[in-house]
Amino acid sequence: MVASLVSTLDGVMTKTRISLFYLSGYLSLTGLALMFFPIQFLKLLFATGDYGDVMPRFLGIMMLALGLVVSQIIRFRVDRLYPITVMIRLVIWFFILWLYYYSGDPFFLVVLGVLGLGIVLTATCYLQERRSTA
Repeated sequence: MVASLVSTLDGVMTKTRISLFYLSGYLSLTGLALMFFPIQFLKLLFATGDYGDVMPRFLGIMMLALGLVVSQIIRFRVDRLYPITVMIRLVIWFFILWLYYYSGDPFFLVVLGVLGLGIVLTATCYLQERRSTA
């Protein structure tokens, strides 16, 4: 009985869980790139502003830490946290949109695209799976 319950729970939110690999991946890889190659990585993402190298490295450390937290959410299948990953990213998306309008730096358009794709991916999977379980 316990085994069948566990196998049923494993099937819940599978697509949503898989969509979080995208989030974990870009957070971790971007974090590492900013930590070790901040100037080059910012140029790769079309940054035109002067951000120095200290703050991007700090941001890289924070992004890597968040990526590791998301990987643990994936690993332990903490499906109760899946919706909050969408909500938090929506808030971040709107703030980054404001930063783009404030600075005009095309770097923020790239970030909006990457972030937006992940939001749509996770939200779509979550809503589909929620409807199918209801």
